[in-house]
Amino acid sequence: MSTPLIGVSKSILKIKELINHVANTCLNVLITGETGVGKEVVAQNLYAESARSTKNFVKINCAALPETLLESELFGYEKGAFTGAHKKRPGKFQTADKGVLFLDEIGDMPMALQSKMLHVLQSGEFSPLGSDQEFKTDVWVIAATNHNLEESIHKKTFREDLFYRLNIIKIDVPPLRERKEDIPSLLEYYYRLYKSEYPDNHGSKPDSDIIAKLCNYPWPGNVRQLQNCIKKQMILNSWAKIIEELPQEHPESVPQIETDIRMNGAARPKINEINDDRTSIISKFVDLSTSSEKLFEDISLKKIKKLASDRVEKEVILFVLEKVGWNRSRAAKILKISYKTLLYKMNEFDISPPVK
Repeated sequence: MSTPLIGVSKSILKIKELINHVANTCLNVLITGETGVGKEVVAQNLYAESARSTKNFVKINCAALPETLLESELFGYEKGAFTGAHKKRPGKFQTADKGVLFLDEIGDMPMALQSKMLHVLQSGEFSPLGSDQEFKTDVWVIAATNHNLEESIHKKTFREDLFYRLNIIKIDVPPLRERKEDIPSLLEYYYRLYKSEYPDNHGSKPDSDIIAKLCNYPWPGNVRQLQNCIKKQMILNSWAKIIEELPQEHPESVPQIETDIRMNGAARPKINEINDDRTSIISKFVDLSTSSEKLFEDISLKKIKKLASDRVEKEVILFVLEKVGWNRSRAAKILKISYKTLLYKMNEFDISPPVK
């Protein structure tokens, strides 16, 4: 049974709608987002809503294994293919046949293996290690990454052709700090879940004051960090202690939210006005809540220029599309770009017409 996608924010509702649209298309999906936002939950929900839900959901973490072991895990091997291969073993592409193969952390896959992955995605055929025989597989590939693959392509650490093969449907999962109205729903769901998992403990629901404090925290570890806090509270039974022990590296950089929240998930956040100073400008492109060492790694003029350019492009494209009633041909002419380029930009920036 898959974990439901919890939330009432516009971004989560949009993801749920997209899942319903693409679940039975079996088009390759690329899920992006920071560590801990719930990329695997999105993959599980795609699988659960598809006609493949009666078959296997097979996951492999591309960052957790060295290249040779990852290759044998993906494609399998014959007896004697390498030292220690005492018997034939099927790979993930075989065990996921007619089902879903979830490639977590695809951005960490070694370059040499990416070419073999591209071949399988193009032809549906692969050879186990130590075999000359090709096998046919019918697998729905869903990939996830916390990397910016466009930057990885520029750095020559990720193949551009593989990116476009995977990125047919893109689902970007925003960090929890950008969808704080989802926190009450998440608290409610995981409180009930862990209460049944830890029946001998006496964790309590947070009251409205505690919820407000939790909503005003930046959650650098996203939903996973929130889950761990709820588990910890089940043992300690002290929300005050949990909040006191939350890392507070850069709390001043996080917009505070005034809340009227109850545990049923109803939330009406109001983000206080932020002064248009240097900090607020930089915070639009850099996560200021991270550690100083990581923060300075992220402050790159080239990177921020690209982020700013993308942001402006997206707003201009949206403005023109809305003005012409989402007539893409007319919008392309106004923007002085080709129709194909407009479609590419709309996919890159996750731009889609409003649901009627």
